[in-house]
Amino acid sequence: MRVLAIDTALEACSAAVLDTERADVIAHESLPMQRGHAEALIPLIARVLDRAHLTFSELHRIAVTTGPGSFTGLRVGISAARGIALAAGKPAVGLSTLAAFAAPLIAADDTLPVVVAIDARHDHVYCQVFGPGGRTLVTPRLVPLREALRAAATGAPRLTGTAANMLAAAWPEGVRPPAAIEQRQAPDIDWVARLGAAAVETGLPPKPLYLRAPDAQPQDAAQLARR
Repeated sequence: MRVLAIDTALEACSAAVLDTERADVIAHESLPMQRGHAEALIPLIARVLDRAHLTFSELHRIAVTTGPGSFTGLRVGISAARGIALAAGKPAVGLSTLAAFAAPLIAADDTLPVVVAIDARHDHVYCQVFGPGGRTLVTPRLVPLREALRAAATGAPRLTGTAANMLAAAWPEGVRPPAAIEQRQAPDIDWVARLGAAAVETGLPPKPLYLRAPDAQPQDAAQLARR
């Protein structure tokens, strides 16, 4: 299986091609950036496919991170994945950024818990906790930092994600410290590709995973009366 993986959810614009018959990622590129994903993504994908000596028609699947993450970044990556899948007649699958952050740590040692935290600002984080074997102990959610610490401060977890340092800095005194702290601003695109190869196809197009309610809310008082 040849999988094209795309990630624009956070502070990178990334793509990779995994060939499961070769059991390896055969081409990848990741550009750190906070803005400009829309302009950078398609040329980046073209470069990665060129290095892999593949065309869109030779792919078997498109994988894309669906969040949580930047509203604009998610729309860029998901729109690209859905467009490529439609044009090439290939399936597209969505993967959470939280799972993508956790995957390499779980693969390295699945006996210790992994806490993934993404900075959601205003002392809140998007959080998921994985236990032994990669089993989800705390499902993806948006929580205050204090609540994330209560969920995380058991055993000697490994912390990862954009808010790993934030959790570590606020770690409660007298509690066993984290076994490892891996601050990352975006998932490893190679692992997005590997998760994409393992994902189950649902037949439905990827959709953004929004854990936060929209900031803009309709104002009933401002609505015009229907005639």
